[in-house]
Amino acid sequence: MAEGSHWDFHRLQMVDIGAKETTLRIARASACVRMQPETLDRLRRGQLPKGDVLQAARVAGIMAAKRTAELIPLCHPVPLDVVRVEFSFPDSSTAAIEAEARATARTGVEMEALTAAAVAALTIYDMCKSLDRAMVIQQIQLEEKSGGKSGHFLRSS
Repeated sequence: MAEGSHWDFHRLQMVDIGAKETTLRIARASACVRMQPETLDRLRRGQLPKGDVLQAARVAGIMAAKRTAELIPLCHPVPLDVVRVEFSFPDSSTAAIEAEARATARTGVEMEALTAAAVAALTIYDMCKSLDRAMVIQQIQLEEKSGGKSGHFLRSS
């Protein structure tokens, strides 16, 4: 088995990014939370016992992105310039989440964007679970990234 950049046959290790060029790094990630239409309707109208679900999920996603290096082993701490978390509703039972992270750094921000989307989805679940325990969190995925040596990635539809 070939050695990867994060491991060898004996131990895990953090990748040395000291010689990498500092560039603008941008990543967008998404997630979906599927729920009963009645639950989504109440979420959108702000009529849930715990309060404004979308604002709580936005703040949770931003906070999570800022703490990604504490959550993911061997992930470098990145000085984030901005994290954005937005919501849309493609149908009557889906809350779609898009998270974007930006940094001028030596390593990418894919994990920060993915973490923001995942934690925003978990927050929606937590705040709506009293109405709908059958909710499903789906499709946590990287949509786009730019910057750095590996260049641009855009998920094809």
